[in-house]
Amino acid sequence: MTGFTWLDIAAVDDIPLRGARKIKTAMGCVALFRTGPEEAFAATDRCPHKGGPLSEGIVHGQSVTCPLHNWVFDLNTGQAQGADAGSIAVHPVRVEGGRVLIDAAALLRPPAA
Repeated sequence: MTGFTWLDIAAVDDIPLRGARKIKTAMGCVALFRTGPEEAFAATDRCPHKGGPLSEGIVHGQSVTCPLHNWVFDLNTGQAQGADAGSIAVHPVRVEGGRVLIDAAALLRPPAA
């Protein structure tokens, strides 16, 4: 992926498999999700429905379920699944050499309203 400035944010093993960790940024909290041994995603940590902490949600497949009201978000697109409306911001991430790298610009963008 070109056009990104990659920032080393964590060891992939610091994130539990099918779990998440939260990182705090100047622009709000970002959740890092680990969906496979070498697969990670990053998204805003706040559900647009009632503000639930997505880093405390259930990670399944390439989705996360909000712990408050069971909204399910696709971690590839940020779009809510099913009849639910809404979406979350997702950020470019890659795993390289056992490390999780995130696009540095993702940490500087204000969260979507």
